[in-house]
Amino acid sequence: MAATVRRRTLSRLFFFGVVALFVKLSNSHQIQGHNFIERATRSDKSLNVQRHPFLQSRMGRDEKEDIFSNLIRNGVRDYWERFQLPYILNKETSSEDAQHVHNAIDNLLSLNGWLAVIVQMAKRLGTNNLFVSMLDYDSTDSTETLTDLSEAVLTLLGVPFRIRKVRAMTEDPAAAYYPLEEAYMRNLLNERRRIKFSRVVWLKGFTCPNDILETIKISFANEAAMVCGMDWAEHNGFFIFSDRWRTRDIEGDQFRQSKSSSKPDAVPPRDRQGATRYGQHLPFQVFCCESGTHVIDPAQSYYRGIAYRAGTDFQNLSRAESAPVRDPDAPCLDSSQAWFCRDLWVRIARDAMNEVDKSNNGGSRRKRDVIEVAARDALMEGRDAVKVQVGVAEEEVDGDAADRRKQGKDADPDANAGSDYDAMPDEEGGEEVPPAEIVTLSIPNSVFRPARILVNPRCPTTYAGVSHTQLARDLFGEGDDDSITASGKYVLDDWEGAPDSFVCQEQRQTGGRKATKTQRRLGFSIHDEVEKLIE
Repeated sequence: MAATVRRRTLSRLFFFGVVALFVKLSNSHQIQGHNFIERATRSDKSLNVQRHPFLQSRMGRDEKEDIFSNLIRNGVRDYWERFQLPYILNKETSSEDAQHVHNAIDNLLSLNGWLAVIVQMAKRLGTNNLFVSMLDYDSTDSTETLTDLSEAVLTLLGVPFRIRKVRAMTEDPAAAYYPLEEAYMRNLLNERRRIKFSRVVWLKGFTCPNDILETIKISFANEAAMVCGMDWAEHNGFFIFSDRWRTRDIEGDQFRQSKSSSKPDAVPPRDRQGATRYGQHLPFQVFCCESGTHVIDPAQSYYRGIAYRAGTDFQNLSRAESAPVRDPDAPCLDSSQAWFCRDLWVRIARDAMNEVDKSNNGGSRRKRDVIEVAARDALMEGRDAVKVQVGVAEEEVDGDAADRRKQGKDADPDANAGSDYDAMPDEEGGEEVPPAEIVTLSIPNSVFRPARILVNPRCPTTYAGVSHTQLARDLFGEGDDDSITASGKYVLDDWEGAPDSFVCQEQRQTGGRKATKTQRRLGFSIHDEVEKLIE
């Protein structure tokens, strides 16, 4: 009998030991554990790294020894033994030591880098309300050192994070297709791990923390799907608008490569309303953007199934294959962000149609019937502003936007010209982009609920080593800027529909980020795109 009891006791101890080992091994992957974040945030929806250490995770770190490994270890040990250990006498002195570390971090992050932005946002929003995701895409520069620094700072401040390193899709630069790799990388960062975020902030370059917070405010105030800053590059002592690879105004045209000190008739946005609001330092509507730091509402995008993607019929220069024959109206082989924008317009229009279906006899009418009736009413009545009923909300859509775009325009020597860096000149095989033509769509884009995509000109982005002082003077002048004192000016009253066409700046061949790009103009019909989804 006693032997049986002992065997049962040993069996139970062994069982509990196996369970404990399994739990420990599960925690070793930390943030990858199933439902961990959901369990951790079930009660108060906050991310508490003190209670849940798995909220701070580093994955794929390169631990290989190099010629500096011993030097670094000796330096760390020497610093600890001479400057830290002698002053840590007991638990009571630990808070003072932590304060010294925090002061050192503040001094270190006094520059306006993206890590400084994260620290400032954590201070203002609270560390429990922020999650940082970083991805080292097989970098060969100082990115690994910066992520090491980020890991140390975020750990000390108690900010939840996941830092991950992954291999590149291809090691051969000639076989690298930048839009596809960009989409792959962005989708890796977008994995949300069973937690809902109010906004997703993509940081790029050097941006002031106050500008990011204001952009977030604009995003909420307009219920915007996306709000972008503006990217400026220094060139020969002045600043030019950069990153025209992804940005299009509400007419579908590329932004000008304007100087920051340009006159009002030569500012980056080409459309009249956008140029006016830009001159007033107010957010303005665009067809697509990304230039600089941008803020996304995941409820209108990621949580609706929109992911980053790219074209697939490009030519691989690393293989002995001829260039594919493509139709004049073949899909644009542009950036993953440009695909993302077009998917936003189509998805938001489709969601509005679904709302109409649900509110109309339980969805007994087909989606295309809803579109055709709304479009017929709009065209027959010839109203300047068409109110399209979408569920319980009404969107004010400018029905004459397309006509206004074709009128009152003088000859523009810079019209439809690509970035000097990105596009091929005509004499080297590039294509001359034809001007916008009056296109009569079967169902006008102005009928559909518009995607709320904005640019905030008060959020400039630059690169390392560039002073914001001259840029700020060029953009905002001297003294205080009181043009946006009224909070109502943050919010757009009228939202235009998508343009009938847009300038497609595409990368047709592999070759990496600096591969040559050509341009053409493509039509864009939300009705046709929605029909494809329905079928």
